[in-house]
Amino acid sequence: MYLSGRQAEILELAKMEGRVLVEELAQRFSVTPQTIRKDLNDLCDARVLNRIHGGAIFPSGKENVKYDARRQIAAAEKQAIGRAAAALIPDNASLFINIGTTTEAVGEALLDHKELMVITNNINVANRLRVFPSIEVVIAGGVVRGSDGGIVGEAAVDFIKQFKVDFAVIGASAIDHDGALLDFDYREVKVAQAIIANARHVILVSDSTKFERTAPVRIGHISQVQTFITDRCIIENVRKICAEQDVQLIETDA
Repeated sequence: MYLSGRQAEILELAKMEGRVLVEELAQRFSVTPQTIRKDLNDLCDARVLNRIHGGAIFPSGKENVKYDARRQIAAAEKQAIGRAAAALIPDNASLFINIGTTTEAVGEALLDHKELMVITNNINVANRLRVFPSIEVVIAGGVVRGSDGGIVGEAAVDFIKQFKVDFAVIGASAIDHDGALLDFDYREVKVAQAIIANARHVILVSDSTKFERTAPVRIGHISQVQTFITDRCIIENVRKICAEQDVQLIETDA
C-alpha cells in the first residue's frame, strides 16, 4: 500500500501510542475530521490499523503494546473506571489488585480509604500505596517482569492461594465478543486465575478499546466476575451475557 506522508505519520503515532483519535489528528494536521476518517479507513482497509469508535488502534495479535504507551491509551476513561471501582470498595476491606494500567488507576483512587489490606503482584501499585499508613500492602513473590513490574510465575500463584479476600480488581488485555477474557502471558494468566478463585467479589476493570483487541491466552470468562466496569460496553453480546449471568455492568460514560 502507498502511504501519504500524513498517513505514514498517523501509523507511526499509532505504533508509539497504541491509539489515535480522529479529533486529535484533525487538530494536529490542520485538516477536517472527514479527511482523517478517510486516512484511517484506508489504513484499516490495508490491515495496518484496526478501527475503533472515534479513531483506530495499532493491532497487537501476539505482542502487547508497551506499558508506558498503554498508560496513555484511554487515560481519562481509566481514571473514571478507577474511581467507580474504588467507590464499591469499603474501608476495612481486603483486596487483590492485579497487573495492569487500569488496575493501577483503581489503586490511585483508593488512596483516601482507611484500613485496607491490599495484596498485589503489581510493583507499581505496591510502590504507590506503601507510603499511606492506613493501607497495608502485601506483595507477592516471584519473577518480576521488567516490561511492566508485574510479578508472575508459580511462586506468585502459590502466594496468592494463601489468601481469601473480600474483593479482587483484575484487568484483561482483550475481551472477546463471546465474553472470554484474554491476555498475552500465560504466567500472568495463572496469577489472574488464582486471584479470581480466591476473592468473594471480583471486579473486572477494562476500557472499551479492549473490545477491539485480541490476545492468545484465556484468563476465563466474564461470567466469572461479579462486577464489570468500563467506559462503554460497545458489544451487545457482552452486555447480554452480563444481564443473563447477573454480572453488574457499570458504564462510566453512560
